[in-house]
Amino acid sequence: MTRDRYETELETLKEGVTSMATLVVERLREAARAYEDGDEDGGREIAERDDEVNELYLELESECIDLLALQQPVAGDLRFVVATFKILTDLERIADLAANIGRYAGTPGRDRLTVVPIADIAEMASSQVADAIAAYVEEDPEQCRTVVADDTDLDQRCEAAADDLVRYLATYDAAGDEHEALLADTKQFLLTVRDLERVGDHAVNIAARTFYMIESDDELIY
Repeated sequence: MTRDRYETELETLKEGVTSMATLVVERLREAARAYEDGDEDGGREIAERDDEVNELYLELESECIDLLALQQPVAGDLRFVVATFKILTDLERIADLAANIGRYAGTPGRDRLTVVPIADIAEMASSQVADAIAAYVEEDPEQCRTVVADDTDLDQRCEAAADDLVRYLATYDAAGDEHEALLADTKQFLLTVRDLERVGDHAVNIAARTFYMIESDDELIY
């Protein structure tokens, strides 16, 4: 294989990752909107379309394996392929989390918890993933550091949402069946916040692997 063709394959792989990331971030934002709107049908559709992301993941994973096996890249190219392989896994897991949130959209009675909306948390998490992928595409080490630092803000916002929920529950007067329904709603809300926090963790992973790809430095990997 000529060097030009090899470079083309590396660039094609990067473009594939970018397309997958765009799709995943879009799904995450759609899932959050469905949850906020209580759109059960929309949320279910998002969850059912997760196979599309899985197929893309397997296709790109295969490209990574072929490059490793057939081209035996070294130095920077090797770091790029290995980092990409791991980043694909993080993107696939973010898509799984988006599917989870879509499934939560139809929780009965979730309108009781509108006092603690998750739209802003979802946007923080989505933007963090988008920024991590931008750092990967542009090979920007400082952007990688920013993504990692921003995760602290997301963690704090998730913690604040849980605190808001506790304060709300302390003043909510419920009994009997309504009490049981409120407990179910609370569980789903906390699962949603947890999943969004995990999205941020995957964005950090992407940034850390990208930083290592660029700098050959594992400072951000933990």
